[in-house]
Amino acid sequence: MKLIVGLGNPGVKYEKNRHNIGFLALDYLIDEFNSSKISSKFKGELYKAGDYLFLKPLTFMNLSGESVRLVKDFYKTDNDEIIVIHDDIDLNIGALKFKKGGSSGGHNGLKSIDKHIGNDYWRVRIGVGRPERKEQVVSYVLSDFKDDELECIEKNFENIKKSIEDIKNAAPKFSKKRC
Repeated sequence: MKLIVGLGNPGVKYEKNRHNIGFLALDYLIDEFNSSKISSKFKGELYKAGDYLFLKPLTFMNLSGESVRLVKDFYKTDNDEIIVIHDDIDLNIGALKFKKGGSSGGHNGLKSIDKHIGNDYWRVRIGVGRPERKEQVVSYVLSDFKDDELECIEKNFENIKKSIEDIKNAAPKFSKKRC
């Protein structure tokens, strides 16, 4: 069973934030796979479709690892079967990068997951761009996408779906599109 985790913050206030791109991508996947909600425990919303579990941690970004750990333990999921979708300010708007393991890159959601399950899981990094100055990072990732930026990123959700379906023991094949 594969566990697909979308990172974000709960609540209407954060819906279109750059930091919530994981939730937006997961919403797309939940619809595409015709998933059904199976639980609101595990400190998150859990959906299922076939061999896929889809998790939206509701702990806020910085505590996402708590929710991931609960689902991982309950379903006895190996880290090789976990895919975390998150924002990445080091990639241009709309760029995608798939990787397994590695550093959190300063991303607090990944730091939390690393703390709870280790860092040897798959990541789908979605580029949200970078602010001009380092001190603007927090306000930037908590700001809403412009309409044209969101439209561009949403076009890549199908590539994420195909890549997730391709994961076996090797990196998925996909085009590194960007706007």
